[in-house]
Amino acid sequence: MKLMNHLPALALALPLLAAFATPLFAALSAKARNRWVACVSALVTLVVFALLHRVLVQGTQIYVMGAPSWNISLPSGFTIPVRIILEVDAFNALAACAAALAQLAGTIYGLKFVKKFTGLEFYSALFLLLTAGTMGMILTGDLFNFFVFLEISSVASFGLIAFWRDRPESVEASYKYMLVSQLAAQLVLVGLAFIYGRYGVLNMAAFSRAVQPDLISKVVLVFILVALGMKCGAFPMHMWMPDSYAEAPASVTVMLVATSQASLVVLCRFCFSLYGTAIGSAAVPWALIVMGCLSMFGGVSMAVVQHEVKRLMGYHSVSQVGYMLTAFGVGLLALGDATAMNDYGLAAVSGGLYHMINYILYKGLLFLCAGALYYVVGSRDLDKMGGLARRMPVTSVLFLVAAAAISGLPPFNGFVSKWMIYESVYAVHPFLMVVALVSSVLTLASFVKVYQTAFLGPERSQFAAVREVPKSMIAGMVVLAAAILVLSLFPSWTVNTLVRPAAEALVDKASYGAAVLGGAL
Repeated sequence: MKLMNHLPALALALPLLAAFATPLFAALSAKARNRWVACVSALVTLVVFALLHRVLVQGTQIYVMGAPSWNISLPSGFTIPVRIILEVDAFNALAACAAALAQLAGTIYGLKFVKKFTGLEFYSALFLLLTAGTMGMILTGDLFNFFVFLEISSVASFGLIAFWRDRPESVEASYKYMLVSQLAAQLVLVGLAFIYGRYGVLNMAAFSRAVQPDLISKVVLVFILVALGMKCGAFPMHMWMPDSYAEAPASVTVMLVATSQASLVVLCRFCFSLYGTAIGSAAVPWALIVMGCLSMFGGVSMAVVQHEVKRLMGYHSVSQVGYMLTAFGVGLLALGDATAMNDYGLAAVSGGLYHMINYILYKGLLFLCAGALYYVVGSRDLDKMGGLARRMPVTSVLFLVAAAAISGLPPFNGFVSKWMIYESVYAVHPFLMVVALVSSVLTLASFVKVYQTAFLGPERSQFAAVREVPKSMIAGMVVLAAAILVLSLFPSWTVNTLVRPAAEALVDKASYGAAVLGGAL
């Protein structure tokens, strides 16, 4: 079908065009606006999952915007890749599916969560723009358009984080996120300028073919790693994450989690698919490993002392990013050595990718559960909660599922991805596994504290009238809980069918370039 050929473009065009049409539906009625946004969100999810299926069956999908070919041929016969392309392989298609589930859950959840507030036509439009920016970052095959989508997602995030505009803390969090995002964007832009000045291309596949291990390329990689490390919340560049995640509405926070991981997707793309062995030094892999270990332990250490539930989860986000950075660093360390890659490298990359998908799901669910607590209690302070499991049985069960998954308890999906990381990082040095294990124990202790404080214990008299949150909020949480349970119940299928092909696509630099260029350049 011709429509199936346009799936990559539809994943971007649907939320982007829908964002600008949302005020028109809002002018009709709030119900029309909600139905419009929900339908678009569901359609985006269907498109992205259909795209993943197509990639797994047919291989990498290349989509050229506005033309049948990606290049311009000069009279000499030399071809230059100039048009905007989307390159979708098993790696970024899987990441896009996780982001699609996050935006679907956030959309459904937000229908009631923010219902009583004003300016919802702008909220809905910005949420769709954030979705478009996130999908664009993940699926693009062009470096400059990655920068464009990075800015789209950042600008949408500024307004959404400051949604509670009567709270000074929300405005401050938005301002802090804006400063970090703009600094990161400028670093990316300078890096792209170096790439274009040195190689004359911005097409990602063309750059992967042309890149050399020279000084300019190494400087570019440093700029990109710092910029995207900021955006994904790696220690010590995590200062925006706890504030932004705490102050944004829960329906927005779940999408911010996916957006931060989109930056990590591009960081991995640079390290493996674009540079690969052209990195030419072990300094970059070890930088990722060190940054990952600091994030793991530093994030969870700051989380265990928090009493504000969403801020606690924000610090746990820093810790979870650390697992992925450590795994990707170990995988990058093995790159170029076939024996090491077979022994532990591919397992490390697979564990990091699996943990990325798991993180979007269970961390998104945890933030939605925290939003449900705020919805009924009116506070995010754990010291003001207690005995809520009796009044909110569904939310308490869903929180328990997400907490068990993030803590790495068997048989949940978090256990599988963490176990893959433990085994692979141990091959490099046992200390890395010790850091990961200690961080997991502290994570478990932290969420035991949250569950005990908020849901168990004696019921407080002021909660006698508390009831479970509205059905649409429960439905949003169930979307992510169902995905967690599917991955938990079918771990072998998940690893063999989804995760391993994604890891192989990521580390195969030659195939990434050949999918677009073939024998060109």
